[in-house]
Amino acid sequence: MADQELYPFQIQHQLVPRIWGGQRLVEIFGAGDVAADEPIGEAWLVYDQNIVLNGLWAGQSLASVTQQLGPQLIGTRPLAHYGVDFPLLVKFLDVHQNISIQVHPDDAYAHTREAESGFHGKTEAWYILDTRPGATIIHGLLEATTPRTFANALANDACEKMLRFVGVRKDDTILVPAGTIHAINAGVLLYEVQQKSDLTYRVYDYGRQDTKTGRPRELHIDKALDVIDFSGATFMPQDPYPIEPDGSRVRLTSCPFFTLERWSLTATRGFAWETNPATLEILTVIEGSVTLEWDSGALPLAYGASVVLPAQLGACHLYSPTPARVLRVFVPG
Repeated sequence: MADQELYPFQIQHQLVPRIWGGQRLVEIFGAGDVAADEPIGEAWLVYDQNIVLNGLWAGQSLASVTQQLGPQLIGTRPLAHYGVDFPLLVKFLDVHQNISIQVHPDDAYAHTREAESGFHGKTEAWYILDTRPGATIIHGLLEATTPRTFANALANDACEKMLRFVGVRKDDTILVPAGTIHAINAGVLLYEVQQKSDLTYRVYDYGRQDTKTGRPRELHIDKALDVIDFSGATFMPQDPYPIEPDGSRVRLTSCPFFTLERWSLTATRGFAWETNPATLEILTVIEGSVTLEWDSGALPLAYGASVVLPAQLGACHLYSPTPARVLRVFVPG
């Protein structure tokens, strides 16, 4: 496939019902095929099973396009680490009720104990879009403990006393490495970037029942005890690092799997750059609307829209006649 046939891929989102979800994502994206009273917890904005909406590849899944374009799309860094596989997943979450207390495995565990799933480990980061007053998350243990002690606390409904509750507000960024026990509590709307994975091990779920079976939702305590980091690692707030002196472009967080930036646009402040053949990029509009231009076209993007920039796309220009903000993700070196 020749380079000149590359272009930014606009991706069809998927609304995902969750027992703890609300209706804010329906308000943002429309209901689609979702029942009117269905609680929607997640909108999967970029995932390899989502469909490309525009251009030559319209109607194909991002996974199919990845198989055909390989490093032209994903770049040489993801290719070296994962092969021809789209490596990231980007979401919005509307947390209307507390999410279960849970943990995700790392690559080593996912690729061995969960190899049949096709998923990787799951390190993730959250960017807080909106909160109720007093909203909190759970992030790790208050102090180091042992699997046996923690298992006893679970058996006695006492695990919450061992966990670190952290207050959050709009524009906070939280990095959640694989192995970190965590939860998002009620009243939070957020953006999440993560490795491509849906491996979640629940350890506590407030006694909720599955709406289809009427039985308590499944817990995964044995696997969770295998992967939880019991060291009581210190919580590290992610302080924005200014890339541009005026703060129009900041690095929110970075880890081996992704770097997350926030770009702020005005009528007089857009951005021109070139993609890096080493990595794909994902742009998501989190305020206002923007227009993305490249050598052979232009694409308007409204609030909530996500677009994948192929690694070998080349020159890009992003602008907006009114204030707007965009989150940008790429795979770091």
